[in-house]
Amino acid sequence: MKILVTAATAAEIGPFTAFLEEKGTKTGPDTYTLFKNEIQILAAGIGMMHTAYHVSKALFTYQPQLAIQAGIAGCFHHSWPLGEVVVIYEEVMGDLGVEEQDAYKDLFDTGLWKEDTAPFRGRSLFNDGILPAYRKAKGVTINTVTGTQATVDNLQQKYNPDMESMEGAAFHYLCLNERVPFIQLRSISNYVEVRDKSKWNIPLAIKNLNQALIHTLQEITDQKDESWS
Repeated sequence: MKILVTAATAAEIGPFTAFLEEKGTKTGPDTYTLFKNEIQILAAGIGMMHTAYHVSKALFTYQPQLAIQAGIAGCFHHSWPLGEVVVIYEEVMGDLGVEEQDAYKDLFDTGLWKEDTAPFRGRSLFNDGILPAYRKAKGVTINTVTGTQATVDNLQQKYNPDMESMEGAAFHYLCLNERVPFIQLRSISNYVEVRDKSKWNIPLAIKNLNQALIHTLQEITDQKDESWS
């Protein structure tokens, strides 16, 4: 099976790439074979714009049978431990809209977008396909990382998300439109709160994320042998 593994930065999936270098066979630039799969690695860049361009280009040129987005992210729940890996089943866009009379309205509120317009279901982008056995979470995608309590409160009240990233919704939108099966894995590096990077644990998040990537790849191989052949 041809698999695209993408992250915003190379560092986020660096240990996974090292694993491919050690255990797999390099067959081209950023391309490896392992577990009967051909795997292409893509550091797409931070944010929705970079994700939209580089991932769409990879989908068209590489034509993967599965796309996996992996990255660290913020979590809205302090009861979820730092370093936990979750799988995002639902994405919403959290800051694409207008400010009007001291209130934020997204494009659905304004009527410029209509609910249930494909690939949206309601106002969300869902993954109804492959979901590895991690905690299922709802993501909100934003252009500016949240760092004030006012923004935390606004996002929670409007969208009730579990996780925050800068790329997830773009990835879901692309894969749903192109009908490419996909998985979004996120590891909790910090809590979404008043910004204080001294409380973050990026090394733990990256370590656990990459272990989950390797485990997921092994599980997919077993599934492929049974039902994807």
